[in-house]
Amino acid sequence: MPKILLIEDDIAFCKLLEKFLVKKAYDVSIAFSAAEARVAVKNESFDLILTDLRLPDSDGIGLMSEFKNAYPHIPVILMTGYSDVNTAVKAIKNGAADYISKPFNPDEVLLVITNALQTPQTEEEEEVPVKQKKAVKKQTSGENEFVRGISVASKKLLDHIQLVSPTDMSVLIIGESGTGKEIIAKSIHQQSNRKNNNFIAVDCGAIPKELAASEFFGHLKGSFTGAISDKMGYFEAANGGTLFLDEIGNLSYENQIQLLRALQERKIKPVGSNKEINVDIRIITATNEDLREAVKNGDFREDLYHRINEFSIQSPSLKDRDEDLMVFADYFLEKANQQLNKEIIGFSPEVVSIFQNYNWPGNLRELQNCVKRATLLSRGDFIESDVLPAEFFQIQKQTANSSFSLSDNEKEAIIHALSKAQNNKSEAAKLLKITRKTLYNKLKQYNIEQ
Repeated sequence: MPKILLIEDDIAFCKLLEKFLVKKAYDVSIAFSAAEARVAVKNESFDLILTDLRLPDSDGIGLMSEFKNAYPHIPVILMTGYSDVNTAVKAIKNGAADYISKPFNPDEVLLVITNALQTPQTEEEEEVPVKQKKAVKKQTSGENEFVRGISVASKKLLDHIQLVSPTDMSVLIIGESGTGKEIIAKSIHQQSNRKNNNFIAVDCGAIPKELAASEFFGHLKGSFTGAISDKMGYFEAANGGTLFLDEIGNLSYENQIQLLRALQERKIKPVGSNKEINVDIRIITATNEDLREAVKNGDFREDLYHRINEFSIQSPSLKDRDEDLMVFADYFLEKANQQLNKEIIGFSPEVVSIFQNYNWPGNLRELQNCVKRATLLSRGDFIESDVLPAEFFQIQKQTANSSFSLSDNEKEAIIHALSKAQNNKSEAAKLLKITRKTLYNKLKQYNIEQ
């Protein structure tokens, strides 16, 4: 039975979590402070340490570093409120096995604990310098750059990816531009039985309709003007693997017919050839438009729509995953540091606030570009507001006059928003441009009756 040391100063919450873990067959010891935890670790041996980020006599990160130095083989998981997620992400880079955000999802708690107990904390890993360790972590966390968010939308996305990946179903990924649809497609491929074969990504919007047949199915030398050599098409290149067609709604009606025929027959004929080639591929497609509307309008073939949409996945926009914002920002900062050979530590509180109040119309792509540019321009240890693009401040000016923006009169703004939303917390949080969790924290902070 795995033995866990639980360090948490909120006694009621601590007892509740202890009860839950004991029920799930864990042996749990409790410490209500860092001092008690130090004594417990000296006297007993533990398989895992679960500590709150904020303790009365220490902060969780300091205590974690202490334990990692003295007992490198024991994984440490941090428990954190939403406002501390950015700090927790940094802690992972300095040795934490993982973190859990409050309020807890019981399934998430069990998954994080199980993963931490299964990950070997070898001495060789501990001897790797921090900077090298960061690079190793990035590679092992998924070559396709799929970042696991902590929001409800991200967890739903992850569930869907894990469900559909091992199958051969055709997947249609629907989402706004810049939400990472190709990353999702790669993630599905890398968790499928086809992972050792090619993943071929095609931007349908970039193919002239006259050349689409040649691009998809290949051609023989001399089959048309400009065909100076034989060419293998995308279908043949992806044989045995996955073909990802991005922005499939941009294909002409004629090209849609050619594509449908190839998908139905699983055979292709290169332009200028009489010989058919059998292909075994999985199709993943993506669109940022409503294909059902295109079907109704006669712009997209209904039979092709059903062929590519055996399973659909929603790629959430950044505004639908508020809690993930700083997780992604921190990931992109780490990536930019490596690409630009910089060592920026993080974001100033002002920048975090600006990021959280911005709409991100360009989604993850805009966030990545913004962080990379800011990393290049920054001269200090932290990214400050003076290196952000002008549009961030134009948006701020527009929202500054809003009667619902949080400012010095936070309490009044919250009461006003709750009244306007008829006490609906989700609606009030939207009006205030904060997450529901943050609103609950503010309600407690200001003793506003719920």
